Amino acid sequence: MGFLDRFRRTSRQDVAAVPLYQAVVARARQPHWYLDGAVPDTLDGRFDMVAAVTAFVLMRIEDEPAAAQLVADLTERFIDDMDAQIRQIGFGDMVVGKQVGRMMGMLGGRLGAYRTGVTDGDLATPLRRNLYRGMDPAPAAVAYVRDRLLDFHAALKAVPLDAIERGELP
Repeated sequence: MGFLDRFRRTSRQDVAAVPLYQAVVARARQPHWYLDGAVPDTLDGRFDMVAAVTAFVLMRIEDEPAAAQLVADLTERFIDDMDAQIRQIGFGDMVVGKQVGRMMGMLGGRLGAYRTGVTDGDLATPLRRNLYRGMDPAPAAVAYVRDRLLDFHAALKAVPLDAIERGELP
């Protein structure tokens, strides 16, 4: 029935967080991440960048009681997108759920690691582990991504929740 439930969504569920998720993906696809930040321009690298931007947006909105539904909606958009991407690559139905579940775990792990990195003042370590997946990028590339994400994190604090929901990211 889970598959059929997708066709029974209410109009609220169909559009919830779509502008926000589109803005997240647009930010994650910006060429500077891959050029100046040396993020691998691969399926994994693009996933990791979308997960990083999503994590920073979630960090901004998750502590606001009024944003609980937005957190759920943004997460649902992420799941829907990953499901569609995996199917487009050609994975069969038997594998899709497992892969999406793995990706959700990866998003949760990154959210925790980036939150800790921001709090502890060491974002470079989780970036090397999660964004570069063990590659040894130039220190300048890691510093570039770290600084841009920290700038994004700081700028997000000044954006009202309703503007974020509309996809108006700094």
